[in-house]
Amino acid sequence: MNYATDNHIGNSATARAKKTKTALRTARRVYGLDAETQGHRRGAERQTKVSTCGDATDGFLKVSFLPRLQESKTLQACGDISKMESDFYSSLDSLAGHYRIVPMPTSHFEYPYNMALAVWDLEEKLKKSVGNFSELRLLQDSHRTYLLSEEKYSTGTTLYYIPIEPIYQMLRESKHKQNAHLLLSVCSYLYHIVDVPYYRQQGSYLYWLYEMHREWTEQDEDREEKERYVREFDKAELIGDCIEKKIFNRVNLEVFEGRLKAFKSRDAFDKQCLGIAKKAFALYCDYPHESIFRNAPMNDGDEDEDTESESIGMEKYISFISYAKGWLYESIEESINNEFNEYGAMDEPMILKCFDGEELSQNSLDFESLLFALLDELCALLYNYKYHENE
Repeated sequence: MNYATDNHIGNSATARAKKTKTALRTARRVYGLDAETQGHRRGAERQTKVSTCGDATDGFLKVSFLPRLQESKTLQACGDISKMESDFYSSLDSLAGHYRIVPMPTSHFEYPYNMALAVWDLEEKLKKSVGNFSELRLLQDSHRTYLLSEEKYSTGTTLYYIPIEPIYQMLRESKHKQNAHLLLSVCSYLYHIVDVPYYRQQGSYLYWLYEMHREWTEQDEDREEKERYVREFDKAELIGDCIEKKIFNRVNLEVFEGRLKAFKSRDAFDKQCLGIAKKAFALYCDYPHESIFRNAPMNDGDEDEDTESESIGMEKYISFISYAKGWLYESIEESINNEFNEYGAMDEPMILKCFDGEELSQNSLDFESLLFALLDELCALLYNYKYHENE
């Protein structure tokens, strides 16, 4: 994917080098999207498409009614209303059984209040009983009327950027080598199985940002600290290539369980590392082939459509990164803010379930719920890790 297309990320390399207060932090929920913004086309690379539901786009029934809705005699006499109600209550029974909720009796009310009241009741009960419930829709195509539920895992507008420099430093410290080896197994799982992008991979979003910022830095002949800044890029590339080579080795997965059993906890930091590794290993065992993009929303729109309807792809806010502190990260973070503020939404894992009489998908967001919680903990651990260069 070409992430360099039509970006408005700054005008001056000198200005970009300054440390500025930004809204984004790795795995910290402090970033807010502008509601009325425009954005670039998102990349669908590495994302898994969610299957659509029949002819759901043929039409939408309005389920918000005025307190006193007057209908014409023609509509009241229409035989299609009986079929509509029959389809609706059949779909309602299927939904209630799937989610194990007891719907309010509404069939004795007249149309359309019976259906409107039933939908309102279902939404209220789904909000309370289904952790990832997002939306309930009433759809109608040329054959039937049915309910569709949307479940979505909310990422809380978070950047899930996993810094790898702390692991590199742990490998250089004798007292933390066992921690580093354990975390290499965790990262190898995230790299190979979960499919988390790596910032040294040429197709990744962060690779493009690093390259762009390096080019800006090298072209700025007037900056006194240019050499120091260039060294930061060199360091990020060197450490990135070193750690990628290590986590690319699948031996880390083969010895994952053995490292867990042999790990000796001596302090609070060790216990944190062990706790995170145990959660990662449990996911590896329970979901040995699942990618973080398995329920990413598909981009089914026209590539030339208005960018107001675009959103931030998951591959842009989930990634390994060099480090989450310092001038280089702050510079890249500023560019991310500038770009992301042109969007109005973020892609998040979601599942659509159609209660139309066909076989129902048994997909869930259990894996995503556990995985994003793990990424939160891992990012926080590495972000707060303090190493001593003289050790």
